[in-house]
Amino acid sequence: MHRTSSPGLPSREQILNFITRSDTPAGKREISRAFGLHGHDKIALKALLKDMADEGLIDSARGRAFHKMGGIPKVTVLRITDITDEGWALAVPENWQGENGPPPQLRVKEVKGRKGAALGIGDRILARTEEAGNGWIAHPMKKLARGEELMLGVLHREGDKLWLRPVDKREKRDTLVSDAGDADAGDLVLAEKAGRPPRITARVTERLGDPFAPRSFSLVAIHKFGIPDIFPESVLEEAELVPRLDLGDGREDLRDLPIVAIDPADARDHDDAIWAAPDEDAANAGGFKAIVAIADVSFYVRPGSALDREAKKRGNSVYFPDRVVPMLPEALSADICSLKEGVDRAALVCHLTVKADGTLAKWRFTRAIVRIAANIAYEDAQAAIDGTIDHPMTSTALQPLWACWKALFKAREAREPLDLDLPERRVVLDEKGRILSVAPRDRLDAHRLVEDYMIAANVAAAKALEAKKAPVMYRDHEPPSREKLVALKDYLATFGMEFALGQVVRPATFNHILGKVTDEAIKPQIMEQVLRSQTQAYYGPANTGHFGLALGSYAHFTSPIRRYADLLVHRSLVGAYGLESGKPRLNGPGRSSDIPANTRLTQDEAERMTAIGELISQAERRAMEAERETIDRYVAAFLSTKIGELLDTRITGVQPFGFFATVEGLGGDGLVPVSTLGTEYFRYDEAARSLVGEQSGDRYHSGMKLKLRLVEANPINGSLRFELEEGGSQRPMRGGPRRDGKGKGRPMMGRRGRPPNIRHKGGRR
Repeated sequence: MHRTSSPGLPSREQILNFITRSDTPAGKREISRAFGLHGHDKIALKALLKDMADEGLIDSARGRAFHKMGGIPKVTVLRITDITDEGWALAVPENWQGENGPPPQLRVKEVKGRKGAALGIGDRILARTEEAGNGWIAHPMKKLARGEELMLGVLHREGDKLWLRPVDKREKRDTLVSDAGDADAGDLVLAEKAGRPPRITARVTERLGDPFAPRSFSLVAIHKFGIPDIFPESVLEEAELVPRLDLGDGREDLRDLPIVAIDPADARDHDDAIWAAPDEDAANAGGFKAIVAIADVSFYVRPGSALDREAKKRGNSVYFPDRVVPMLPEALSADICSLKEGVDRAALVCHLTVKADGTLAKWRFTRAIVRIAANIAYEDAQAAIDGTIDHPMTSTALQPLWACWKALFKAREAREPLDLDLPERRVVLDEKGRILSVAPRDRLDAHRLVEDYMIAANVAAAKALEAKKAPVMYRDHEPPSREKLVALKDYLATFGMEFALGQVVRPATFNHILGKVTDEAIKPQIMEQVLRSQTQAYYGPANTGHFGLALGSYAHFTSPIRRYADLLVHRSLVGAYGLESGKPRLNGPGRSSDIPANTRLTQDEAERMTAIGELISQAERRAMEAERETIDRYVAAFLSTKIGELLDTRITGVQPFGFFATVEGLGGDGLVPVSTLGTEYFRYDEAARSLVGEQSGDRYHSGMKLKLRLVEANPINGSLRFELEEGGSQRPMRGGPRRDGKGKGRPMMGRRGRPPNIRHKGGRR
């Protein structure tokens, strides 16, 4: 029924104009007040608004506010989908109900969230919206907790019903499936929530296949963490075009030098190479000349290009045992920007003058052409230096590199950086992606050598930009907080070690603590606890120094193929040293006008360094968590063939509900519930972080070694569960850590989980 307006009612056009122009959400009350309606007119307005909704003129939002059909509510929840080069965030309505195409994109006025934190892709905000020209602008009101848009899990059947079991080990409840599509029990799927609480169901949106198939575990992490793994067509097209760029005539020619790249044996991209020789300058007696050549990614990935936008969104490459999700397409990361043996490559080169004591006397930066003399695996480089294999580059390249490194190592020892050499787990797969082994990764002098050259170049890059008063994207690592130092003090006190809180804390402070540990069996656990006390490193334009490395200025320069921060540092160096390459010229077909001319840092990038730093720091944390969870899944899959076996384990954390243990030499945390420890009541000693038997006095404490039976290994969520031997016959060690520090047990490791790693090559110092 089509109602006509009474004399007191506004017309449909007047209502639409009011809703559209109102600065606040417009519900029935606001419309009544605006047009001075009373009594029966309010009742008539309610009917008129219902008619307008039925006619498709208006729609209602949460809170009973109205908005123009096809438009957007005045206040609504938005999800960030992209960040533009101009500093805008792009967002879409989270619960879009439009029937005429995809949800509209809004430009978010300020890329800031609560407490000044930059908004990232995937973030949710409550925003006030307004129409502007042919588009929409959103004004953030507050940042909301991230909602899980999609659920990732495995379908299983109970009777005639399908249930979704989540892959996240923290999520304990299964969800009834209301629509499985073409998926069935046993499939790994993505699903969206349907219905309203308390009757939430799952609607499958994508079938991902067999969760136990080789190479599925990294796929789980990619979907769970929303890691972009498919390049848009525009990016791939540009990646095919830019390798044909002419390198120009102004580059330094270093092709005659025996520069070598030392990398993992299975490395697919080679973004750094090194060279060293004794310095012939008498003023630097005993010193060296060194070169750190880095792929000139900034020449190919230019500000404002499609490649640049995608690289910024990804932030970094993500490394899984079975695949790499690269920051740049393979045409760049594995080809034209990879420093391969015997081919000419564009490089941004750091020239170092190293004193006899290992300190840096001078540095300069050039754009160059290099031809790598050899790509050498770490193991082969080490074996050549040790004399166990013959290598053609031993005398010409490796021995001079090792001689210069001995000087750099002197400087490293003098400044006493944090010395935590914790092993990494390495998953070895066969050609079909099946697990062959999981073991700690070997740590060689060859690894330390490359790290120290990279550190020297990173320091030089930061100091060079400071001297030129140019913008720097620093790698900041702040000293530990007092709260963490207090926790470390309490931890050390449980086994008689003192730690004074009033002292000036330096990295050497922690090294001295470790130096006092005479029992090599417990030293790795203390190292982990010291690592837990450290803050997390991040990127930003304000220099706070790098505490872990004991350096005052530090910036990432050496891995622009896989880290966006390094690409920004390269651009800043290009501008500061006047290394701009001029108008782009293409060899072969294609239009050079399609490629931005500029390769230096733009003014807009310089002004937005804080926001960009926060975005790429978020991306790095996302990658770390995804990589760690994937390793846990591989470990669980590897152990799933050992259900029922007794394994050598070490307790890594104790809680009131039980303790966590890890398989020695393998990793992966598993729970031993307190309910499985027998009939005796176990009390949780919070200070010593131990479980103590009320009658026997037996203690289960962190660091303690014991054999446990593996009763569950779930590759889907990476969880393990252990039990004591049958009947609880295995007795724990007596006299574990005590509050007075006089106990004889091994040290506890604190809470469950592993701390962020602090590494260089292939890692994240």
